[in-house]
Amino acid sequence: MMRHKQSGSVAFGLGILAVVVVVGIVAPFVVYPIFLMKVLCFALFASAFNLLLGYVGLLAFGHAMFFGGAAYVTGFLLQSWGWAPEFSVLAAVVVAGLLGLLMGLVAIGKQGIYFAMITLALAQMFYFFCVQAPFTGGENGLTSIPRGTLLGLFDLEDDLTLYYVIFTLVALAIYVLYRTVHSPFGQVLKGIRDNEPRAISLGYDVERFKLLAFIISAAASGLAGSLKAIALQVATLTDVSWAMSGEVILMTLIGGIGTILGPLVGAAVIVTMQNYLTGYGEWVITIQGAIFFFVVLLFRRGIVGELARLLKRKPATQAKPENVAVAGQGARAET
Repeated sequence: MMRHKQSGSVAFGLGILAVVVVVGIVAPFVVYPIFLMKVLCFALFASAFNLLLGYVGLLAFGHAMFFGGAAYVTGFLLQSWGWAPEFSVLAAVVVAGLLGLLMGLVAIGKQGIYFAMITLALAQMFYFFCVQAPFTGGENGLTSIPRGTLLGLFDLEDDLTLYYVIFTLVALAIYVLYRTVHSPFGQVLKGIRDNEPRAISLGYDVERFKLLAFIISAAASGLAGSLKAIALQVATLTDVSWAMSGEVILMTLIGGIGTILGPLVGAAVIVTMQNYLTGYGEWVITIQGAIFFFVVLLFRRGIVGELARLLKRKPATQAKPENVAVAGQGARAET
């Protein structure tokens, strides 16, 4: 029975993977590639944040620091120094990881609201640094960022080529996050989330595990911001603002905390609303708030979380008659 369940779960996972790959390959022929690239970048951003919130239990309000910081680094290196896109993206991810290390060293020892407020304060300090720094363009930001040529072979100025590059990188990054969560390291993170005192009593260096998870989350967020800067060819103060940190939290909550597909769904919902409701001006924020209110009331586990719960619940209810029959047979055997 156990082998049957495991083979069934593996087959289900492979089926989802196949569907995602097929949809990703076909999508740019149906939907505008720029829009799809934006969805992919924010899906990775939300997945990186979900690693911290969903699997470690740390609510951070400063992830825009990594997302926007990497966008600025990529834009500056491509525009001012003429670096190749692969080296610009790599440098941006390293910078985001270092920023995550610095923020983590300051904030990891704190708990609850204190951790959240410290991350917000540090992110706001970084925001005002970006306002004054000469290489960020200040309030004007960096515009018309050149995309360059990847590895000297792929012209990223072509939207379709860039889409498939971003799709591949985002898929690989999310797979790495998935493997991280399902590794022994990820099991320790879940243990810390569920019962931190017990993890400490078992001899785990809790703060070290939290810091490593924070750095991984920051680096993945940096990759998302870097790819977004190349796709949209712009990096602005919006990318490092507190509103961006709140937006990624909203994406994760709507999709489903602690799920792999949840952040992808949440990002798609929010980006789609922003794209197709731009004509309503400030009402977009009101509509987002209403949807968030609706999801919190009716889908407390998020869209994907509730669907997963219903799928698990259905086989359980179907198994009840079989259990009753088995119990009846056992009772007749005893008599």
